Parts: sequence; C-alpha cells; structure tokens
Amino acid sequence: MVADAVHSLSDFVSDIAIILTFRIVKKPVDKSHDYGHGKFETLSTFIVGLLLLFIGIGILRSGILNVIKISGGIIPYQPRIIAFYAAVISVITKEWLYRYTAKKGKEIKSDAIIANAWHHRTDAFTSVGTMIGIGLAVLMGHKWVIFDPIAAIMVSIFILKISITIILKCTNEFMEASLSEETENKILKVVRSVDGVTNPHNLKTRKIGKNIAIDIHIEVDRNLNIVQAHNIASAVENKIKEEFGEETFISVHTEPSE
Repeated sequence: MVADAVHSLSDFVSDIAIILTFRIVKKPVDKSHDYGHGKFETLSTFIVGLLLLFIGIGILRSGILNVIKISGGIIPYQPRIIAFYAAVISVITKEWLYRYTAKKGKEIKSDAIIANAWHHRTDAFTSVGTMIGIGLAVLMGHKWVIFDPIAAIMVSIFILKISITIILKCTNEFMEASLSEETENKILKVVRSVDGVTNPHNLKTRKIGKNIAIDIHIEVDRNLNIVQAHNIASAVENKIKEEFGEETFISVHTEPSE
C-alpha cells in the first residue's frame, strides 16, 4: 500500500509537469524555435517514462526484499482490512482517470497526455495487485502475507515494460527518427494524387511533439513557368495538411521532369 501511495504521488507530480509543459507547447513559432515548441511535449513524455521506470524499480526491489524476509520467517507487516478498502477505491478512481485522460489525449493527438494516461492505468494495476495481495493477507492470515509483495513484483514488471516503451519512443523522437514506413507510404500516396506531380522522392520525415515535419522533392513538367510550378507545390502542401493537420511542417522542392 505504501508503494501504491508513492506511485500515486508520482502521478500527481507528472500531472503538474504535463500542465506546465503544455503552457510552453502552445506557444507559436518564434525566432528561436522555427519548428515550434513541440519537443517540450516529447521531453515531458520522457520524464513521465523515467518516473514510471524508477517507480517500477522501487516497487520491484521492495517486493523482492519482503518476499525474502517472509520466506525466512520474518513477517515485516500484517495488512488490515482498511487497506483493502482503500485499494478498492484506488482501483476505481485510477481506472476512471485513465479512461478520461486517454480519451482526451487521443482527441488532441498528444503523446504526453496518452503517456500520462498510461501512468494512471499502471497506477490502477498497482492498486489491483495491492488489493489482491492485501485481500489474501487479511483474509488468510500470516501464512498468506507473502502474496502482498508477490503481487507488487508482478505489477512492477508491467510498469517497467510500459516505461521502457515510452522512453524508447521518446528517444527515437529526440534522435530525429523517421516516421513509420506505413505513414511515409501514405504521404507519398497523397503527393502522387496531386495533378502535375511526378516521381515524388527524397522523402524525409520526423516528429515534433504531436506534429510532423515533411521534406520532399517532386518533379513537374519542365515547360511550366515558375508560377505554375509554385502552384503545384502549394497544392501538395495543402493536400498534406488536409491529411495530417494544419500544423504540419512541409518543405516541397520542385525539379524539372526528365
């Protein structure tokens, strides 16, 4: 239950971090940030992932130590029924927080909000483990106290898995990793659908917070004048923004077709 409380406290801290980050993310493009402030969202998501990682390690360590103690005949504690009731309330509350936060995160396409939703979900799973462990320890007596730390260990493994997934995703964004092959193929398909465009190539993509940046070369009829070529490039930009959002960063380089 103490581990669960610490996890809940970290949840509160991550919520505050997300709120403060979004005040920065909402700022428009300026002279020092040509691509906006989206990376601050990636940073906050990374911090949430680190919090989950440290919490998972802490719960895992505590659970293992208590299993060793109980296996050696030492009963470090005996949970009471009030702890069980607290765990039940915690499960219900945190699951509701997960569902609400995840829904909002998907609506605004925010990785930081979705990561924080998973923080609530892992908190709920921690409470489920706590509830089961405490329930068995309270109902079955001293011999079953070991199920409390065992449940904590199982939950900590789940928390570690989620945290590592979040951290790796953020690391890819920091390292300017390309978007998925599926997304890039979708971009090429959109570009090819624009009249006057041939052979789209040299596609480069990356993620900036909840937005994406796209650089692409296209070929147009060499007999077109500069205005006509520009209009085709603008049509490509508009088509991409229709598909991926108005805040998408797009650079289109036109070349004469062979």
